Amino acid sequence: MGQFDPDHWQWPDTAAARRSREAAGGGASSARGATLHAEQIDDPAHQAQLQPWVEMECYQLGHGRHVVEMQSLNLGSQIIMREHQGATIQKLGRAPADFCTLSVSSGGPGMRFSDRSSEDSDTVFFMPGNVEFDIHVTAGGETIYVGFNQDDFLRGVRALNPPLWDQPPQEVVPLATGSPRAFRALIDVWLDAARDARHRGEVLDKAVMRSQLLHSVLQIAADTREAPGPSHAERRRALQIGRAARDFVESHLTADTLPTVVDICMALGVSERTLQYAFREYIGLSPIAYLRAWRLNRVRAELAAADPLSTTITQVAMRFGFAHLGRFSGDYKRMFGVAPSETLNA
Repeated sequence: MGQFDPDHWQWPDTAAARRSREAAGGGASSARGATLHAEQIDDPAHQAQLQPWVEMECYQLGHGRHVVEMQSLNLGSQIIMREHQGATIQKLGRAPADFCTLSVSSGGPGMRFSDRSSEDSDTVFFMPGNVEFDIHVTAGGETIYVGFNQDDFLRGVRALNPPLWDQPPQEVVPLATGSPRAFRALIDVWLDAARDARHRGEVLDKAVMRSQLLHSVLQIAADTREAPGPSHAERRRALQIGRAARDFVESHLTADTLPTVVDICMALGVSERTLQYAFREYIGLSPIAYLRAWRLNRVRAELAAADPLSTTITQVAMRFGFAHLGRFSGDYKRMFGVAPSETLNA
């Protein structure tokens, strides 16, 4: 993925985005000013599209029509993002080489940042650039992150805490800190300031905000240590099995072949019991439930892209193995909060 330049990127001109801007009190700021965006999203694919600085796909795994409420502040080479998750999702992707993040999460059991548990709200996570991520966010959870140019961030934090940052992590790591509340409060301050300024018709200078935000976050990041915690070898193994199973499922569905649990076990060379354990750690679902959720997501994507004059719901549902159409319609509506016909006709 090439380098992303937020200074020359505009939010998608969707109806939902326009309603969001109008509700917040105006349109986008000038090129010099910080750009605030807020939106309630019903499709996880749109959740991924609104974060183009990372290569990412989002898949809905839990029930709910309103997938997420997002607030973001574009400061050019820095991004602030807050997501209140309404439905459980999985995020898969890779960060650009020049982009790193610090994040905090809060939510119930099952919150996971790659092979690290993110249930502990006292932990700040550092993700360096050029790293693949696999994130499980449960319904009701909140994720807050700040993204920086990696060279700028590392230059500053090395000066403040050389023992920890002279050899920066090459993977996602949890950092124990006494300041997770300070991190959340800092994000509140910036988002509130941007919203208030827009209501007053003022333009906040991105360069000034970048400098102040970087300084504040560096102070928090420097006052950390790598969280001790127990060995996560089993969690890492579960993540490897889960990822391999997901790749297997995706490749088969793309080829219009419906995989089974038996197929997965044979392909990965693991027992059903091992697969069950891995999926419990990986995504909080049984393999069968995950397969069904994945197929429902594929049906939704197909219906959303199809021409309603030449496509029927029965055709698409049958293609992904849903033979009992009444049960399929009920499962679809429970998962996404809308009937299949609403997705097709939209």
